[in-house]
Amino acid sequence: MLELAILGFLSEGPLHGYELKRRVTQLTGYAKPVSDGTLYPAIKRLDRSGLLERRSEPGAGPARYVLTITDAGRDELTARLRDPQHNDVSDFSRFVVVLTFLSLVPSVEEQHAVLRRRLHFLEEPASFFYDEDRAVKAEDVTDVYRRGLLLFARKTSRAERAWLRSVLDAAEDGGRSKP
Repeated sequence: MLELAILGFLSEGPLHGYELKRRVTQLTGYAKPVSDGTLYPAIKRLDRSGLLERRSEPGAGPARYVLTITDAGRDELTARLRDPQHNDVSDFSRFVVVLTFLSLVPSVEEQHAVLRRRLHFLEEPASFFYDEDRAVKAEDVTDVYRRGLLLFARKTSRAERAWLRSVLDAAEDGGRSKP
């Protein structure tokens, strides 16, 4: 997901590494901060793969690099967004990154195919806790913290499914209803 975020932000324009790190950290949140030890090896991998270019910026002091996405990088970004891996659709944090850059896919139909995959995943029965292969309802859980976790998950899932349906329904009725 880090590489997708890097390519996504670079598709918006060239960036210094520190600015890229700031944007990635803002996207992934405080719960998953990106360290230099994670970011810079990913940048080097993308550079070696020809998906981005590092160019030294002249000036006093240590070398500063400007990062720019290549045409191959744009193609790779679009391909990853068109057909995200299953865990990029099923994991909320990873899906946030996909959703952040999904508008870069030129075809609305392909964008909506990704949204339909996420909606399908969310509509599958699931629960954090099971009782002999039966999903446990939040109301039946006596542990206050587990009940809270299930209630949060239920509300979040309902809100996300409602938004996804509104976007997909608006497309089906020719955009007459606004999501």
